Amino acid sequence: MSFSNRTNLHPSTFILIGIPGLENAHIWISIPFCLGYMLALLGNFALLFIIKTDPSLHEPMYLFLCMLAVADLIVCTTAIPKLLSLFWFKDREIPFEACLTQIFLIHSCSTMESGFFLAMAFDRYVAICKPLRHSAILTHTVIGSLGLAIVFRGAVLLSPHPFLLRWLPYCKTNVISHTYCEFMALIKLACAETRISRAYSLIVAFITGGLDFILIICSYILILHTVFQLPSKNARLKTLGTCGSHVCVILVSYTPAFFSFFTHRFGHHVAPHVHIFVANIYLLIPPMVNPIIYGVRTKRIWERIHKFFSPQKA
Repeated sequence: MSFSNRTNLHPSTFILIGIPGLENAHIWISIPFCLGYMLALLGNFALLFIIKTDPSLHEPMYLFLCMLAVADLIVCTTAIPKLLSLFWFKDREIPFEACLTQIFLIHSCSTMESGFFLAMAFDRYVAICKPLRHSAILTHTVIGSLGLAIVFRGAVLLSPHPFLLRWLPYCKTNVISHTYCEFMALIKLACAETRISRAYSLIVAFITGGLDFILIICSYILILHTVFQLPSKNARLKTLGTCGSHVCVILVSYTPAFFSFFTHRFGHHVAPHVHIFVANIYLLIPPMVNPIIYGVRTKRIWERIHKFFSPQKA
C-alpha cells in the first residue's frame, strides 16, 4: 500500500448527510427539532432549579431525577446543535476527534440514563415494599454512591468505543449516512474485520440497557405483588399512582432505544430514513418529555411550579 493510501485510512473529517431521502425537507424537519430542544433545555433546567431550591424535594426519587436531567441535557446537547447546523447551514463536516467524542458522550450518557431509571425503580420498590425502612436504606450517602457507580459504569464500559473506532481503517468513504456520529454507523464504514468491535458493543448494550430493563421489570413484578395484597382498591390505586411518572418515562425512553438498537443490527429491511429519524427521536423526545411528565404527574413538583409562576400575594 502506498504512503498516500495509508494517510487516507483515518480521514481528518467525516461528512454527515442528515436523513437520506429527506434532504429537501431538512429545513421543515429542523423546526420541531429546534422547538423540542428548547423545551428540553427549559424543562430540565427548570426541574433542576425547582428540586435544588426546595428542601422538601431532596428525596431519593427527585435526586435521581436530577441526575437523569443532567444526563438528558448532555445527550441532546451533544447531538441536536450539530443537527440544526447541518439542516440550516449545510454544515456537514465534523472532525474525526469530535466525532469520536460525540460517540462517547451519547452512548455513555445514554447508558447512565438507563442506570438512573433502574435506581428510580429501586426507590419505588423500597418505598412500596419496605416503606418503614425507606429512609434507612436510601440515605444521601447511598444515593450519592449509586449515582457515582452509574456514572462510573457508563464511562468505563463505553470508553473503549472511541479507541476501537480509532484503530479501524476507513478506506471506503468518510460519508456518514446519519445526522450525528454513531458507533454502528462508523463500524459500517470500516474496511477491516469488525467482529470484535461489534461483539463488544453488543455485550455492553446487554449488560447495561438490557440488564437494567430486566431488573426494572423484576422490581415492578415485586411492586405489583405487594400492591395487590393491599386491602382496599383506593389504596392500590394510590400506591400505583406513585409509579405512574416513572413508568411513563421508561416507555418513552426504552421504546425508541430498542427500536434503534435492533434495526441497526437486525433490521436490514428497514428504510434508512426511518431508522435515522427514530434514532434522533430517541435523543430528543425523552429529554423533552421527561420534565413534562414529572411536572404534570407529580403533585409536589406541579405545586412548586404553580407557586413560582403565580403572582405573590400582598
